[in-house]
Amino acid sequence: MSSATPEKRLALICPECEAPSSTYVRGTMWQQAEPDSGWPFPTLLSLVHCEHNHCGEPSLVMQQDLDALGLDDPYVLWPSKERSLSLAIPEKLRAEHAEARTCFKAKAYTATAVMVRRTLEGFCADQGCTKRTLHESLRALHDSGVIDARLLEWAQGLRSLGNAGAHFGTAIQPQDARDALELGEALLDYVYVFSKKYAEFQARRASSTAANSSTP
Repeated sequence: MSSATPEKRLALICPECEAPSSTYVRGTMWQQAEPDSGWPFPTLLSLVHCEHNHCGEPSLVMQQDLDALGLDDPYVLWPSKERSLSLAIPEKLRAEHAEARTCFKAKAYTATAVMVRRTLEGFCADQGCTKRTLHESLRALHDSGVIDARLLEWAQGLRSLGNAGAHFGTAIQPQDARDALELGEALLDYVYVFSKKYAEFQARRASSTAANSSTP
């Protein structure tokens, strides 16, 4: 008598409970390569659910078939943990950052770094600062008080990473690409969201103080 076929498993970090999980595979399908649209490898899509009893939540993951290298590590497509950028950030900058995220999802890490650099260029242009080089534009924004010394340091690091990615033969590592995304997002939040919120907070405090001081 033959034994039962073991259930197919796929190891990943569960996006819900964030624990390592040998997930159960409940269904798969292949998406064929489309080189003309920037999708160079066949991709295996798998519907899985977490092995842990306290979780058990489903996920949709993708793995690209990298020819002789075989399937790469699973990447979670759903549920997405990304948050939407604030509408206070200009639409064109949100679009640039969204494209950088798309590159990262596709594991195009060099393209991610280049797109983050493009976002920095757009940021400088939106602030009315278009010097001869991006380095000079960022420095000018620091000198005018738009960004502080820490943000200038971050932005210059992202600029350097993007420059490296634009040169043939330079490989951008996944963690560097992820950091670039997160730091770029933090810079946009600081300038367009939190700086505005703080200015509004100061204005309310000043108005309240003035009202209290005028009260007999």
